Parts: sequence; structure tokens; C-alpha cells
Amino acid sequence: MGRAFQNRKESMAKTADAKTKVYSKYGREIYVCAKSSGVDPAGNLALRGLIDRAKKDQVPSHVIDKALDKASGVGGEDYELARYEGFGPGSCMVIVECLTDNPNRTFGDVRACFNKAKSKLGTPGSVSHMFDHCAILAFAGSDEEAVLEALMEADVDVTDIENEAGRITVFAPHTEYAKTKQALADAFGELDFEVDEIQFLAQTMTPVAGDDVAMFDKLLVTLNDLDDVQNIYHNAELQG
Repeated sequence: MGRAFQNRKESMAKTADAKTKVYSKYGREIYVCAKSSGVDPAGNLALRGLIDRAKKDQVPSHVIDKALDKASGVGGEDYELARYEGFGPGSCMVIVECLTDNPNRTFGDVRACFNKAKSKLGTPGSVSHMFDHCAILAFAGSDEEAVLEALMEADVDVTDIENEAGRITVFAPHTEYAKTKQALADAFGELDFEVDEIQFLAQTMTPVAGDDVAMFDKLLVTLNDLDDVQNIYHNAELQG
């Protein structure tokens, strides 16, 4: 689990510079989360985690506040989740998550990115069955047994717990996100989460080498340039 997660984090760092519109992406995601489950972070743990993540990525407070204000009002954009799956360079597997108000436009834009990188979109479920949809919470700590005990007492379906370099990382099914976070808060008080996310983690990695590396980078860059794209997950392990 950890190796796939580390590859994901390294990929995010590598493509961070391509996220030229990170503020609008966070604003859109905060708006959707708040509109669907409430604008109060105290009662919407997913929203609280999202806001914390936005702040760590240096999103200004006025961007966050504007998204919350829009979500508390009537009307506004009607965004929906769109998820696309496909095969990238070197036969790696790619999942693209979008928030869109025009699915036809978004599908065309994502397909064009795949075509330009000599890649191919698949059908829903064509690659996601090779990923685990996980809630991931990481925080400073070393007592793995105490964390496991607290989660088991709260009847949380824990997938895995890692204890490395003074950091505890908890993996749970994405449906257990709020329950996991609440159980940790009940047991240990307010925690400063270094990672607080829901991700698709690859079950196996696919080596990508040679000319496919540059083509894979092109795919990530062009996808990240799309306003509608929120997250990209893959199982590529770049060689060289």
C-alpha cells in the first residue's frame, strides 16, 4: 500500500507546476462538498479536511470563503462528478476525476488529451477494479497498536496501518472516511493531519520507460491544464 501511495505523492509533486488554476479547482471542490453535505466544517468532516488541504496548498482564505458563500446560497453552478478511465503510455492505467457542468465538453477534452499522448480512454470500470478507493489519514505518532485499538473499538473497517519515521498512516475504505476521522479525534483529540485525502491507490505498478516517459508526462500536463480535472490517479512507475 505504502509504495503505491508514495508513487502517487511523487507524481503529484512532479506535476504540481502544471496546476495553473489550483485556486479555481479547490474552489469548485469546496463548493460541491459544501452544497451536498453542509457548509459547516464542524458537521462536515469531508469539507473540513478539504479546507485544511486547501490552506496547506496556500489557497487564499477569500477563495475558500467565496466557495462557501456560494454553496450556502440558492442556485449557482450545477457541477457533477465525472470519472474517466483509460490506458496511458506503456499500458499504464489512469483514472481522471472531474467536476463539470458540461459532461459532453469534459469528455471531449479528456479524450483529446489521451489521443495526443497516444493513449486510449476505456469504459467505466475498465481499470478502476485494479485500484483501491481509500481514505488516507496520516499524522505524527508512533503507537500503531493504540491507533488500531481505537479504530477497532469504533468499528472502523481498517485496511492497513503504517508506522514509519514517526508518522502513522491509516488506510480505510473511502466509505469509512468520516467514521475513521471521527474515531481518531475521539481517541486522540485534534490531530494535525499531514495527509487527509480520499484516493485511488493502484494494487500493482506498471513500469513506464523510454519514449513513453515523455509521452506520459505530456498526458499529465495536458490533463492538469483542464479546468474540470480535479485529480489524476495512475499506476505508472517511471523508469530512468
